[in-house]
Amino acid sequence: QVQLVESGGGLVQAGGSLRLSCTASSTILNGDVMGWYRQAPGKQRELVATITGGGSTNYPDSVKGRFTISPDFAKNTVYLQMNSLKPEDTAVYYCYTRRLLMDYWGQGTQVTVSS
Repeated sequence: QVQLVESGGGLVQAGGSLRLSCTASSTILNGDVMGWYRQAPGKQRELVATITGGGSTNYPDSVKGRFTISPDFAKNTVYLQMNSLKPEDTAVYYCYTRRLLMDYWGQGTQVTVSS
């Protein structure tokens, strides 16, 4: 069982930045995948960024070049730095980890980008 605690959401103007944090209740293992998904009202949950325990990252085109996921393995934490935010980035952001084929989710944190 892995518990994930997120922080860092909030309200920001378009063009601004936010950093989300996600801390896991246990050590991040080399085989783990950690990341972020988001869900806007009326839309399906979508991938934002993932990183493996080995440091490989993946981003969809919608956030590539603007968002950066990075780990602090000593703190069992991953960060999502979000720059050049757009109103369409408004959503609840969920931290995620996959360990040994099991998926775990955080409670979600709201990010609102005003135009």
